[in-house]
Amino acid sequence: MTSARIRPRFRITTDLSIAEVQQTIHNKLNEEGSPCIGVIVPGFITLKIPSRQRHFWSPQLTLHIEKEDDKTLIRGLYGPNPTVWAIFTLGFGATAILGLFALVLGLSQITLNYNPWAIWLLPGLGIVAIILYLASQTGQKLGVEQTFEIHHFFQESLGVKVHIG
Repeated sequence: MTSARIRPRFRITTDLSIAEVQQTIHNKLNEEGSPCIGVIVPGFITLKIPSRQRHFWSPQLTLHIEKEDDKTLIRGLYGPNPTVWAIFTLGFGATAILGLFALVLGLSQITLNYNPWAIWLLPGLGIVAIILYLASQTGQKLGVEQTFEIHHFFQESLGVKVHIG
């Protein structure tokens, strides 16, 4: 979980049915002193840190559970609160669109023998993209302890060892 990936993920199979997986995690969530809270709907589970311990960079684990042949496939995705994820996605998207606009405008200015001032925006937008990436990595590092809490909770719930890829 200390990789350069923005949203670590895993994929495991189990002999338990979808209902058994959900019930097992539900039972573990209801135990006294559970380090996580969760939302369980058919085929999906979201595990979070309780609100009193949660901060801006707190992670959550989203589990997609589906039947695959005679086994159950569980795909897990660690990520920030959806609001935080939306902010970064919007930031990267806006930076890319502005970069494309600056590139087209700058190349047009060069073609028309005008001063290509728009080209000078590209390094600044590149710096903005790097800052966004570094901020996301910093946030991931600030939430790593809680990520491990959620990960250990999930492993203990199902009694399996899960490798994050």
